[in-house]
Amino acid sequence: MAGKSILITGCSSGIGYDAAHGLSKRGWRVFATCRATADCERLRGEGLESFVLDYDDETSITTALAEVLKRTGGTLDALYNNGAYALPGAVEDLPRGGLRAIFETNLFGYHDLARQVIPVMRAQGHGRIINCSSVLGLVGIKWRGAYVATKFAMEGLTDVMRLELKGTGIHVSLIEPGPVTAKIRENAIPHFEKWIDWKNSVLVEEYENTLVKRLYTDSGPDPFELPPSAVTKKLVHALEASRPRARYYVTTPTYLMGALRRVLPTSALDWFLAKG
Repeated sequence: MAGKSILITGCSSGIGYDAAHGLSKRGWRVFATCRATADCERLRGEGLESFVLDYDDETSITTALAEVLKRTGGTLDALYNNGAYALPGAVEDLPRGGLRAIFETNLFGYHDLARQVIPVMRAQGHGRIINCSSVLGLVGIKWRGAYVATKFAMEGLTDVMRLELKGTGIHVSLIEPGPVTAKIRENAIPHFEKWIDWKNSVLVEEYENTLVKRLYTDSGPDPFELPPSAVTKKLVHALEASRPRARYYVTTPTYLMGALRRVLPTSALDWFLAKG
């Protein structure tokens, strides 16, 4: 893939970090972006081209893409929208501001960046846009309402984008990981502490007995957890296959939930999900 270029977001750790290094080794020219300057400096020290892109900042998105196009001479072969965070808590305890904030990062930033990239890809007659969703874009589970809402919305928006870009040479795909080794639990803590007043919730005992323990305690790998390289493997197919798929499942839980959602009535699926 020598000469092919890709812009990846959320590269400080986990899925984005592995994708950046994995694709670089395959010959892609990788622009690995992060929200924090220090993380970009670290990635540059590891041999990657890296600069800041913050989904919450419209100017940052425009500036980062302009930097990519300056370095490539005005082209970009692929975009991998990856950066995101979680805001755990019961839906009834989720304030409007918290929901607005997570949508800014997990959906609006993806959308803004894709919209700016599409004219470039239209002009060159080809491109790949891959959005990183989740098993939680297929089914919802307790305490994850904010994150689930962003991923459900992304699934719909991406599906429509794929339909509207058919025939342009621009292929659009979703990657839907289940449990993958990453820092999403640790990274969720400051958002939880900022937005969820759980100690004054009617559900305070449930928080104490379930969510708070899981959030603040590293209990080791989840069942069926895979390394980020499992996601990169599917990303490679989405980028390099002549006929990329609309969706790529990663991990056993994603395949299972995808199947159960199709075959079970809602009441039965609710029962299954409530079992944890």
